[in-house]
Amino acid sequence: MSKLKFKVVPGAVVAPQGFLASGVFCDIKRLGTGKGSNKGQKRDLALIVSEVPATVAGMFTTNQICAAPVKVCAERVKSGTAQAIVVNSGNANACTGKQGMKDARAMSALVSEQLHIPDEHILVGSTGRIGVNLPMVNVREGILAAAQLLGNEVACADEAVEAIMTSDTRPKQIAIEFKLGTKTVRIGGMCKGAGMIQPGMSATGARPAALPSGLHATMLCFITTDAAIEAKALHACLQEAVANSFNRITVDGDMSTNDTVLVLANGLAGNPQLVGDDVRSLASNRKSDGASLRRLLPGLEVFQAALQHICLELAKMIVRDGEGVHRVVTVRVEGAKTIQDADAAARAVANSALVKTSWHGGDPNWGRIIDALGYSAATVVEDRVDIGYSAPGSRKILWSLKRGQPTKATFKQLCAAAVPKEFDLHIRLNLGQASALMYACDLTEAYVDFNKGDVTDPTTLGG
Repeated sequence: MSKLKFKVVPGAVVAPQGFLASGVFCDIKRLGTGKGSNKGQKRDLALIVSEVPATVAGMFTTNQICAAPVKVCAERVKSGTAQAIVVNSGNANACTGKQGMKDARAMSALVSEQLHIPDEHILVGSTGRIGVNLPMVNVREGILAAAQLLGNEVACADEAVEAIMTSDTRPKQIAIEFKLGTKTVRIGGMCKGAGMIQPGMSATGARPAALPSGLHATMLCFITTDAAIEAKALHACLQEAVANSFNRITVDGDMSTNDTVLVLANGLAGNPQLVGDDVRSLASNRKSDGASLRRLLPGLEVFQAALQHICLELAKMIVRDGEGVHRVVTVRVEGAKTIQDADAAARAVANSALVKTSWHGGDPNWGRIIDALGYSAATVVEDRVDIGYSAPGSRKILWSLKRGQPTKATFKQLCAAAVPKEFDLHIRLNLGQASALMYACDLTEAYVDFNKGDVTDPTTLGG
């Protein structure tokens, strides 16, 4: 399905039929009280609304400390139905105890009151500084204003995505169009994230056994589609899409308390509904070749590919806009004994401060890379390891190390391979068939400067 082409269309979350959005400024993070507030009257509260009840699926942080809105969402998506999402930036509403839960529920109740939607069908998201109570007077004013400004114009989506940004330097949004049978279907999405980025999300927030034990500002993603799809099928598709996108990125190795991905599917495209039985077939036939799988489940497989395309494009936008990021590196590990080994090796390299700083300097220092491999949880044999560089997606690899020994590639050649703004790092362990990848970045002085702050000057403190 990777060969499928999708048409990019304007409108992001309002591109699919029957979706409205808005974004307003209500001064949730008081002007002059820290990083993020230095952007002036940047919008800080967003609404996304389906005109009809929608099927919902979600994925949430597996951090053992999770924010109040995550707890509310994780419980409400179990019903399989939702209709609206309210999101604020400037305050994470995390580690805020009973008051935080009360405030998260009050946000949804206010939306319910304004839009006449059942309270249990409203989801909540927050991002910003941890441990600070929400200014609910401001939040109430913002919700009242946002409810009046809902629309399906491109500008409405632009205002909504601005409202969820924190340390982001640019908006992150996309929409695509494709066919399910004879019906035209659209998926749109927006996300935010630049720091505190190494999501490891699950459907319930519980940590799955396959999640790396080493825990990792928040990433949030909201997706809309007019596809008709049953809740179990949507959940299965989202789970796979997130596993291959947001759960494959790292900026600084830190997992947020608020990481959330939500998708609403309102069915207005009119395609035959994709159902749970299809998901069971998809799962049992995953090892089939692509052609036979497409014949078996053409609708679900196309939708899955489209959803994964949206998630991966948004995930890559987060890495490229990471705090202080200068270079983006795709770490590709092959030949591991197990998938767990491949994942552990990729994450060890992607999160190594020494490796990341060498990337910033354009230094092809394979010694730091093989060192990170050696202390990872993966099985690694020194005289089996290959390390090389290529242009993004290229099969033409310049090897710096083969079977644990330096190649004849010159230092000048290796430097040229490691100097582009984006490149692939290839690691072959040559011990098995398992593979994994991570979308990573360098570590720069700008990242440190941005995040260290100065306690004598509160305006420098971040989230």
